[in-house]
Amino acid sequence: MAKREVHEEHENHERWLVSYADFITLLFAFFVVMYSVSRIDNKRMIDVVQSIKFAMHFKGQGGVDAMPIFDGPASEGGCAANLDSEAPTRKQVEAVEAMRRRMEKKFKGFLLEKPGLTTSVTLFAEGRKLMVRLSVAHFFDPNAAALRPEVIPILDLVAAELAHLHRPIRVEGYTDDVPPLATRYRDNWDLSASRAASVAAYLERAHFIPGNLLSAAGYGDSRPLASNDTPQGRELNRRLDLVVEVRATDNLDAIAK
Repeated sequence: MAKREVHEEHENHERWLVSYADFITLLFAFFVVMYSVSRIDNKRMIDVVQSIKFAMHFKGQGGVDAMPIFDGPASEGGCAANLDSEAPTRKQVEAVEAMRRRMEKKFKGFLLEKPGLTTSVTLFAEGRKLMVRLSVAHFFDPNAAALRPEVIPILDLVAAELAHLHRPIRVEGYTDDVPPLATRYRDNWDLSASRAASVAAYLERAHFIPGNLLSAAGYGDSRPLASNDTPQGRELNRRLDLVVEVRATDNLDAIAK
């Protein structure tokens, strides 16, 4: 019986083309992805970078040092990333000082007509920040966060001036180191935060200042201005600060008027 002749399988010398085609396809996809990634929205990228720096307390006034009062990077609602952290310009300082002088003149004329309340409001200019300080002893009863009716006209005047600026307003509450009595407030943190929230709520409700321009924070007795060993020092430490900060992009001439 004759042996069956076995033919060797023909070797395909072009199989390398399959791998090569796959490689070229993957390489093409890689460069397409790289090209698409390289087309970045610069403004949004800057917002992201600044937000990360803010959250990591790298720069600006975020984190544990101060509550944010800036416009948010994307949501425009509360947390913030307009980190105008460079030293204030001369024009910013002059604009804030002009605001302080103008408001101080108006407040003094108003408070002179109200005996006993002439020291209830004090104004400070610090760089690009304008601070309106309210004496808690005049605006609230001890261990209470409800505004006294007789000081509402003063707060109305303050609110009208700050609303004119169209800038975020941060309300900060502070106390002395004496714990509150057995009331609804657990401690000075709770009391100072409630007082700040009470003022912020009044600004929104009575003067229609948008809620996204308002923030409230309570610091308790953690940041005293004077020693708590004397009655005078404790009264200085019981305060509410309304803080407004101008930006480099603001119309400083209009703000100063």
